[in-house]
Amino acid sequence: MKTIHYLIAAGLFSLSTTSTALAQKAPAPYGAIPTTHQLEWQNMEYYMFIHFGPNTFTDKEWGHGDEDPKVFNPKKLDARQWARTAKAAGMKAIIITAKHHDGFCLFPSKYSTHTVRESNWKDGKGDVLKELSAACKEYGLKFGVYLSPWDRNHPKYGTAEYNEIFAKTLKEVHTQYGPIFEQWFDGAKGEGEKKQDYDFKLFNSVVYEHNPQAIIFSDIGPGARWMGNENGVAGETNWSTLNTDGFGVGADAPKATVLNTGNEDGKYWIPAEVDVSIRPGWFYSASTDDKVKTLEQLVSIYHTSVGRNGNLLLNVPVDRDGLIHPNDSTRLMELRRYLDASFKTNLAKGKKVIASTEAGKKYGAQNLTDGNANTYWTTGGMVKNATITIDLGKPTQLNRIVLQEYISLGQRISSFMVMYWDGKAYKLLDQQTTIGHKRILAFPTITSSKIRIIITEPNADPVLSEIGVYLAPPLPKPTAP
Repeated sequence: MKTIHYLIAAGLFSLSTTSTALAQKAPAPYGAIPTTHQLEWQNMEYYMFIHFGPNTFTDKEWGHGDEDPKVFNPKKLDARQWARTAKAAGMKAIIITAKHHDGFCLFPSKYSTHTVRESNWKDGKGDVLKELSAACKEYGLKFGVYLSPWDRNHPKYGTAEYNEIFAKTLKEVHTQYGPIFEQWFDGAKGEGEKKQDYDFKLFNSVVYEHNPQAIIFSDIGPGARWMGNENGVAGETNWSTLNTDGFGVGADAPKATVLNTGNEDGKYWIPAEVDVSIRPGWFYSASTDDKVKTLEQLVSIYHTSVGRNGNLLLNVPVDRDGLIHPNDSTRLMELRRYLDASFKTNLAKGKKVIASTEAGKKYGAQNLTDGNANTYWTTGGMVKNATITIDLGKPTQLNRIVLQEYISLGQRISSFMVMYWDGKAYKLLDQQTTIGHKRILAFPTITSSKIRIIITEPNADPVLSEIGVYLAPPLPKPTAP
């Protein structure tokens, strides 16, 4: 980002220089834009991943597919407990590993002999997907599935027939347990394993035929992309657009650094989903009961995922009884309470806002603090260093600022800065790059009566829907899980 002489910039935009464009025509969309389903998905922001299967009982992360299916026997399995926990945590959905790399299916698939049907659980008559889908409906959660194309058990894996078999397996899931809001794919194949060229064009077509609203996740989407790591940290610069022509899933994907940041002016709208586990591993292990991430770690992850234009998919593995462990659920509730307290009161809501330029009253600066994400401010033209000043009315303590672009019209802002009035002059608080769906700025508590946002580098007329100002409470002292 270009170096900004912020004190000069601040002085250039006094309130007396405010101008108002006469036109009130909505700006044209810029570049790639999200579909209606992608917009709905982005607004979900936070949901649960569940890794569950034979690995839960063998203490492995990647099963070899030769495990006796009878090892899977969660005698207290309660999918309603999972859904209740997710709901109470403020999550909007659950995605489960319906089939991991070992090939074991959590449903009685007709196309495999390595399933719950061959297990001791419920004498082979159980169906985890059926129970979880029903529980999600009961608790108002959306339901998603992970199915790995890699299958270390199926005898046809590595042959020309396998892609058709996997497509039929997908059809089973998408016709029996829907609606499905997200289909999660990865491109793992393992080193030195049987060679199989996955037909993602075929796989995606099956998903869209039966659940056209579904967001398909993979390294390169097309609905949402992996963001290059499993640590919960999206790029400080994070574009929702990506160039995928010539790339594939897995080893053929763009570099992790590219997935982490997206491509400015990328050809396709493929936003980032941030997947991370609440424990060191993805599957449950009793050895990690005391290694659940701290509240401080989870708050940081929230800021670097949802707060950096991504969605947070937080893995909470189910234990051998078939329940979410108390240590995990306790931490989730702590996170919910802290986030609720942090963002409960928007100190800017309804306050006076003045912009250096705006495209008429319909798109005026007051839209930024009206609490309505469907209204927005825009300049009515390409304007660099457009300035927005929020008058809080009195000296106010704050330590969070949240900005949102109106992404229905595309992602437009490549850099911005935030300043605060210290009683004598405006001082630099932060300067960053992208905003997108949501950007959360967290900083030590300051006291100020005015906050100023300067859009330093827009790629088109800047379009912002909301600006929030908050005072988050101090993090409580760590407690043992």
